[in-house]
Amino acid sequence: MSRKLIITLSVIMCVVVLATIGISIYFGLTTGKDNGNDGYYLFCYFTGNKPEEERVRFALSSNGYDFTPLNNNEAIIQQTLGTLSMRDPFIFRANDKYYIIATDMKSELGWNSNYAMVMWESADLITWTNERIIDMHLHEGFEHACRVWAPQVIYDDAASKYMVYWSNCLDTDWKTYLVYAYLNDDFTDIGEVKTLYQPSSSKDAIDGDIIYENGTYYLYYKDEKEGKICYVYSNTLTGPYIEPDNMNITKSLKDVEGSCMYKLSGTNTYLMIMDEFHNHKYFMQATTSNSMTSFKAVRGYEYNLDFSPRHGSMLQITKDEYDALSTAKW
Repeated sequence: MSRKLIITLSVIMCVVVLATIGISIYFGLTTGKDNGNDGYYLFCYFTGNKPEEERVRFALSSNGYDFTPLNNNEAIIQQTLGTLSMRDPFIFRANDKYYIIATDMKSELGWNSNYAMVMWESADLITWTNERIIDMHLHEGFEHACRVWAPQVIYDDAASKYMVYWSNCLDTDWKTYLVYAYLNDDFTDIGEVKTLYQPSSSKDAIDGDIIYENGTYYLYYKDEKEGKICYVYSNTLTGPYIEPDNMNITKSLKDVEGSCMYKLSGTNTYLMIMDEFHNHKYFMQATTSNSMTSFKAVRGYEYNLDFSPRHGSMLQITKDEYDALSTAKW
């Protein structure tokens, strides 16, 4: 056996062994930091499963890769309604205001205890008011809702309305999949709930994240059984969504959930971050070749999310907003 062949076989065996024990193997599968980015970003997240950790927190970045938590990584909102705890906060702009919508849930009460969403609004990203609860038990057909998870909002051009979509489960059938409804004008309630996407495999789908690019809606979600981020696509926001042959786009070797995708300002690159929830780490991957379904891992030393964030969301902000948040006191 030649020395070259022995070395090649040794490398292959090393890769297999390391991958088996859960150590990420990158080699040529990584992408470097895109230095063409000049944007500013606000990351909204929570940090854990204790009530004091299930609070809205903020972190800032001036390049989309390196984030610094605000307020010493402590809460910037104290919830006063519902369970007094929240998870999976989604931050967005609408009607010249900012809003946060989140899972109203205290995990200490159990993973099947959640049946509502909680919302806040702000004029400046610093002071948050008008807290309200959207209780699914008050909606016909959802009196048995037990998992109302990870709501997100997107504007539907076809309906000229803001659409909220989330993972839903009823304790009468225990199937968890993605549903949607339209917010009313003052964002205090929703209308009729319809199915957005249910995998043909009947496996549970949670943590939906929709991105519109080049005439196509890409819906990324967590396959609960496999612990991976998968995608489907459609030419209309409300579907039907098409399942490709290979749906898994996850480059992490760990179980992941809560993916969040955002475009780097001044580039054609999208970054996707995801929650490696078993070890309280965040994983980052980037699109390649202007494709929304082809990703490469970003090397761990090329980004900083080392403050124990859990499933959150990203908002691109202005330099003035960045400066104001940098000096804000809560």
